[in-house]
Amino acid sequence: MNDSNLVVVLKEPQGPLNIGSVCRVMMNFGLNRLRLVNPCDEFKSLEARKMALGTVEILETAEVYPDLQTALADIHLTFGTTRRFGKYRKNFLTPATAARQISESGPDVRCALLLGKEDTGLETRDLDLCQRFVTIPTHDAYPSMNLSHALAVLLYEVSLKSDLSGNFHDPCPKQPAPGKEIEALYAHMRQTLLDIDFLDPQNPDHLLRTFRRLFGDAGLTSRDVRILQGLMSRIDWTENQRRQRIETGQLPS
Repeated sequence: MNDSNLVVVLKEPQGPLNIGSVCRVMMNFGLNRLRLVNPCDEFKSLEARKMALGTVEILETAEVYPDLQTALADIHLTFGTTRRFGKYRKNFLTPATAARQISESGPDVRCALLLGKEDTGLETRDLDLCQRFVTIPTHDAYPSMNLSHALAVLLYEVSLKSDLSGNFHDPCPKQPAPGKEIEALYAHMRQTLLDIDFLDPQNPDHLLRTFRRLFGDAGLTSRDVRILQGLMSRIDWTENQRRQRIETGQLPS
């Protein structure tokens, strides 16, 4: 994702605080091209600057257009955001799907994320200028989102499909220990816990099955097994020392 092929367009934003917040979100995800269509007069006010914090440059260089058609004249793919459904509003994309299409569009295809007014959103005539519709699946009881919040959701998904995500990754799946190592651990554990009177000798497997479930959910690796085997061995040694002291009279029986 970069500012050469993805721009953010706000149609008639009404609040300077929201515009400043949008600037911050854009910088969070490495974008700096903002287009404003007929914004409020105070869009460069002190309030907006305070909210923008270190991203005032985005605010200062924002391109202002008198109408939406002019703002989108050089855009190849416009992704219009809306939560309203109707006869002319069909085939909505999720943010993740929209992000994938943006990432696959190629460097020469200029894309735009279009957000409407805070109170009414995009009108049908605005969506007529869009090639794609995007909706964020919010709760029906309160579907409307703040401009910067909605943009953050969209750009987060876009960032996952971009080079930004290369700096981060989910943990690699662990290689589980083979069954023979797991069973050797349970056999060792069974005997150790019997020796220290932790298990009921009449039914030792009852509680041991709980350990099987706990360790099964954890997905033990071979290293995990070795550590637990070491713990059992240490308990064995400690119990052996205790019994020797009892036999020599150093500890009461």
